[in-house]
Amino acid sequence: MTLADLSYTELRHRLRGEGLRARIGPFLVRINSTVPDVARSIQLLYAHHDVEQGREGAHFTVRVDPPSTIRRFIRAQVQLQLDGIQPFIPLPRSMAATMLEAGLNWSVGNLAHQFIAIHAATLERGGRALLLPAPPGSGKSTLCAALVHRGWRLLSDEFALLDPATGDLVPIPRPVALKGPSIDLLRAWSSDVVLGPAVLNNEDETVAYMRPPPESVRASHTRATPGWVLVPQFVPGARPEVEPMSRPRALMHLAGNSFNYNLHGRAGFERLASLVDRAPAARLRYSALEDGVTAVDRMTQEPRPL
Repeated sequence: MTLADLSYTELRHRLRGEGLRARIGPFLVRINSTVPDVARSIQLLYAHHDVEQGREGAHFTVRVDPPSTIRRFIRAQVQLQLDGIQPFIPLPRSMAATMLEAGLNWSVGNLAHQFIAIHAATLERGGRALLLPAPPGSGKSTLCAALVHRGWRLLSDEFALLDPATGDLVPIPRPVALKGPSIDLLRAWSSDVVLGPAVLNNEDETVAYMRPPPESVRASHTRATPGWVLVPQFVPGARPEVEPMSRPRALMHLAGNSFNYNLHGRAGFERLASLVDRAPAARLRYSALEDGVTAVDRMTQEPRPL
């Protein structure tokens, strides 16, 4: 059963009661909330994800509800709880769906230590994965969303989950966060783009989430082999330029973007080193989205170096 098979009434009932147990990549997540915006967001953005019956068992438990203090009446707010932990301060209720996504990011980045987690958008084509490790403002998510609608499979907008035993990349397809002008840019990019409502975050940025395509969600059990590492940088007015990165520099960049490779000790370092040995790396400067997508296509169609 997928989430699309649940009526809105049944979805609200589960969220308010025993919890909605959803399969998101390798994780079983229990979500609780009494906030209607959370239910509507889940119904739209997670429509193709599997749900499970019962209440027993979950890797993470995420709850988004109004705080129990008087602030719930003075200012409409929501509070995030993750297995009893409250990692964030209360935020405006309009940000309830955004808080849910932040809670899932926190859970994976801080608790999923069976994997080496790297902050990177990750896509797959032909069995090989493209990693886009880059900081906020680099255009990572916008480029990722555009590539998804040009034939790439979405593994994740936030994480490259590396299996330390095999070196495979594990999919965790979830909504892609778009900000500011990127929202309208993606609307115009493809008629297949499905976006949730746009809201202001706590930094006064407009944010909207793009639903992962159904084929990406259905392929959640199909892993990928590292193929390329590309560090994008959106620079207004810049001409597209791809600059190869040395393996030592690529390794340092991945290590700097990893949440937990050091927890795996020497094996974690060696697994990252093995990744850059297998996957050529480069930097990409671009200003036009079409140029960025074209540069990715050219890089990923070139013969692999020996």
